[in-house]
Amino acid sequence: METLSFRFSAGQPAQGRALVGCVGSGDLEVMLEPGQAGILAIQVVTSVNGSAPRWQLLLERMFGEQQLPALNIAIHDFGATPGVVRLRLEQGLEELDHG
Repeated sequence: METLSFRFSAGQPAQGRALVGCVGSGDLEVMLEPGQAGILAIQVVTSVNGSAPRWQLLLERMFGEQQLPALNIAIHDFGATPGVVRLRLEQGLEELDHG
């Protein structure tokens, strides 16, 4: 098991919370909650050792160029593919927008 931490710039704190996915299903779980103004903090707990470069690239593509609300995002990975990771993150962000 490995725990990875990432930070990106963000706006004001989000107004809601979201939970998508289920780690027990062989998928992954993403929890989003309001964070500290100006900071998008992501913590990944993964069962795949040595996957930090893959996570860095994926998260930079998603969060490096757009300004999102300040969030704390916790991801519990069960070896999910990058496509599933992106899908779950997008679902969580959409739930925040419409929840």
